[in-house]
Amino acid sequence: MKDRITIEGRDGAFGAYIARPKTSPASAVVVLHEVFGVNADIRKTCDELAEQGFIAVAPDLFWRQEPGVDLSVTSEPDWEHGLRLYQAYDRDAGAKDVKDTANAVAKLPGCTGKVAVLGYCLGGLMTFLTAARYGADAAVVYHGGDTEKYLGEVNGLNAPLLMHLAEEDEFISKAAQAEIKTALARKSKATVYSYPGQHHAFARHNGTHYNAAAAALANGRTSEFLHQQLR
Repeated sequence: MKDRITIEGRDGAFGAYIARPKTSPASAVVVLHEVFGVNADIRKTCDELAEQGFIAVAPDLFWRQEPGVDLSVTSEPDWEHGLRLYQAYDRDAGAKDVKDTANAVAKLPGCTGKVAVLGYCLGGLMTFLTAARYGADAAVVYHGGDTEKYLGEVNGLNAPLLMHLAEEDEFISKAAQAEIKTALARKSKATVYSYPGQHHAFARHNGTHYNAAAAALANGRTSEFLHQQLR
């Protein structure tokens, strides 16, 4: 059921994890990782999406810097490693990689051609940028850090977008969250949910701030949104 595929991007080839549903044809979700690469958490997220009936593909966003990054969220050296990659990451090139992944996934055998992009933290920002610059059938953002720096691109956003923000996020200030909400309020297809009392990465499996109730609420909303937009 589970495998790796290669995406032939415009700037080179890079790897991706794929989880396939039991039935096809199916619509697809491109899953964008945090600073930890395509790690156990991201693979599990893909597996869960496949159980919901989607083809789930997680591309290696760090392939230009260091292919095959797979870091632990509980290791301090791994955190430092991931943050170094994050700081050096080329977001403009990355958005093209995400679009190339979505294009490739749409053509996979058994895919309906409908593709959503869904991401966490760095991946959440890349989801927003890709949807605003290149479009998507649907976009889901979990706590996309630095999104407020790109709100000038919101006019390009025509895709249905669902965003989850943790009110106590230590990486996205309350002022930044307010800016994001104000900008997205102008977009009729954008919905922003706030999670009171929650911290960054509250929906990450095994994360320090994981909150089962808030994660279930956010993931339930995501599942409903994806099934609605991709049918």
